[in-house]
Amino acid sequence: MEVIEGCRLPVLRRNQENEDEWPLAEILSVKDISGRKVFYVHYIDFNKRLDEWVTPERLDLKKIQFPKKEAKTPTKNGLPGSRPNSPERDLGLPYLATSASLQRVPVVKLPDRTNSIENVTKNLLSKRKLEAVSLATQCSPATPVAAAPEIPTPVYAQQNGSARRPVPAVVGRKRKANCLGTDEDSQDSSDGIPSAPRMTGSLVSDRSHDDIVTRMKNIECIELGRHRLKPWYFSPYPQELTSLPVLYLCEFCLKYLKSLKCLQRHLTKCNLRHPPGNEIYRKGTISFFEIDGRKNKNYSQNLCLLAKCFLDHKTLYYDTDPFLFYVMTEYDCKGFHIVGYFSKEKESTEDYNVACILTLPPYQRRGYGKLLIEFSYELSKVEGKTGTPEKPLSDLGLLSYRSYWSQTILEILMELKSETGERPQITINEISELTSIKKEDVISTLQYLNLINYYKGQYILTLSEDIVEGHEKAMLKRHLRIDSKCLHFTPKDWSKRGKW
Repeated sequence: MEVIEGCRLPVLRRNQENEDEWPLAEILSVKDISGRKVFYVHYIDFNKRLDEWVTPERLDLKKIQFPKKEAKTPTKNGLPGSRPNSPERDLGLPYLATSASLQRVPVVKLPDRTNSIENVTKNLLSKRKLEAVSLATQCSPATPVAAAPEIPTPVYAQQNGSARRPVPAVVGRKRKANCLGTDEDSQDSSDGIPSAPRMTGSLVSDRSHDDIVTRMKNIECIELGRHRLKPWYFSPYPQELTSLPVLYLCEFCLKYLKSLKCLQRHLTKCNLRHPPGNEIYRKGTISFFEIDGRKNKNYSQNLCLLAKCFLDHKTLYYDTDPFLFYVMTEYDCKGFHIVGYFSKEKESTEDYNVACILTLPPYQRRGYGKLLIEFSYELSKVEGKTGTPEKPLSDLGLLSYRSYWSQTILEILMELKSETGERPQITINEISELTSIKKEDVISTLQYLNLINYYKGQYILTLSEDIVEGHEKAMLKRHLRIDSKCLHFTPKDWSKRGKW
C-alpha cells in the first residue's frame, strides 16, 4: 500500500504529558532520504507548529483514507474547468496578497451556502469577483458574542460571598449591540480565518492562497546568538538557504548567513551591538528601541523574516516604510540581545497600536509577552489615544492579550474607592481612558470574565471571591512591569509629514 500526498491516517506522537496518542493527520509531502521514505504530516485540528517529518513506523496504515478526486466544474461555455480554489490556480497566485483584492471581499451570510453563491454570482460579471465571493463564503464567521447590554443609567459594582469590600462598577452609556463582535473572538474557531481579511500590517495574511510550499516549514534550525531555534512555520528566506541544516543569524543586525564561518567573518565587520534606532526605554537590563521601517529597511525586513518563522496568521510584507518597530532587548556585557518586538503603523485609521507582536521562543513563559503588550499601551497613553491589536491574533497572542486585559481592568476595579461610602461607580469610557484599552476590548473582557449582571433594574459588575483571589495570585507572579518614568518618548504627527 503506497502512502501518497493527501492521505489521512492516524500518526503516533507524544503529547504534553509525554503519553502516546494517535491523532488523525494529513500527509502533505513525501521524500526519500537514503532510500527510505519520510512523510511530512499535519495533525488535523492541531496548530501547524506541531507539523513534522515522521518515519513509516509511526503511521497506522490500517485506517488510511485516500484523497477523493475533485470533480471538475463546468465553465460558461460548458467546457470543464478547474474549481476556483484548485491547487493549479492557488499555485499561480503570489502568496503576497494585494490590499485591493482583500478589502473588497464581501461576507455572505445566508443559510444555504450553495444557493448564496449562485444568487450572488448572477450579478457578478468578472471571474475575479466570483473568486472573492467564494473566498468570503469559505471564511468562518466570527464566533457570535452576546450583544452588549443597553445601560441607560450609571451602574454600581458589588462582590459575591463575604463582603470584603464593595467593588468597582459599570457602564453609563448605551452601547451598540454589534460593537462586541471583535475579531479576536474569531480565534476560537478551528481555522482562525477572519470573516473579512484586511491588508494593513507589516505581516498580514488572508490564508486563502496557501499552497503546499507555504504550508510546510522550510527552515530546519536557526542559530541566533547563544540560542538555537526550531521554526514553527514557513518563512520566505532565499531558496538556497532552506536546504542547510542550520541558518545563522547575526543577533544584532539579523543578517542571515549560510555557515558559521561566514557569521564569524561578518561579526568582525558588524559594528552594531544593539538594534538600530533610538533607545526610548531602559530599566535594569530591559531596553526598548524604536526603529523606523523607512530609515532601517534592511533590519526591518530581516526582522520580519525571522518573525514569520513563528507567526502563522501573517504573511511577509516587504514594504516596511509605513511601520515602526519596537524591539525589546536584554543587556549583558556582550550587547543588547533581542527578546521580542512589536510593529505598529505610523498612521492607523482603525486605532491599531500593534500590527504584529512576538516573543522569541527562548524567552516565552517568562512574562516578556505581557511586558511587550503593556509597553504598547504605555505608548498609547503618551499619545493620548486608545488602541487595540490588529486582528487576527495568533492563539498564543489571544491568550496573552486576554490575560493582560483581564488583569489590567481588574486592577482598576479593585482599587476603586467611594468617598461617600456607597458603591463606587465607573463608566466604560473611564476604564478605557485610564488604561488606553479600546472600549470594545473592555466590554468583551468584562463579558469574557462574566462580570456583568443585572440586579434590581441595573447592570452591575460583580466580583466573586474566586475572581479576586485568582487575580491577586496572578499579580504576585507578574514581576516584570513597565515604569513610565523610564520612558523617553515623544510621539510624532505622521499625518503632517509629506513623506515618512
